[in-house]
Amino acid sequence: MRALIIIALAASTVGCTRWSMDHHLNNAYRAYDRGDCSKVMLELSQVDRTSRARPFIHPEVSLLRGQCLERDMLYVDAAQTYEYLIQQYPGNEYAYRAKARLETLQKLGHYRGAEAAVANPVNTPTWR
Repeated sequence: MRALIIIALAASTVGCTRWSMDHHLNNAYRAYDRGDCSKVMLELSQVDRTSRARPFIHPEVSLLRGQCLERDMLYVDAAQTYEYLIQQYPGNEYAYRAKARLETLQKLGHYRGAEAAVANPVNTPTWR
């Protein structure tokens, strides 16, 4: 009898965590539709906390986070989020979407890809 109660409690906890994660993810999408990116980031952090044992949700969360960063005109941060998504989940549907977002950012002039930064020193007279 005791074992049955413990199994039932464990099963209910897992279900509650899943419900909570879905609830926060749905709230994040609603906030994104309203244009409230600060609320999106808050909800996505809640999803991250409740989904540590469920890595299948991380690509979706990363893509939505990148889109919100784009909306806030934080293009470098968005591009880095997309690059992370592509590197960590290369065969995932959300990685393909991230590649498309990077191409769009590149066409708009907000992203230059993996080209190295070039230093151009200014020629000024030395002080004596």
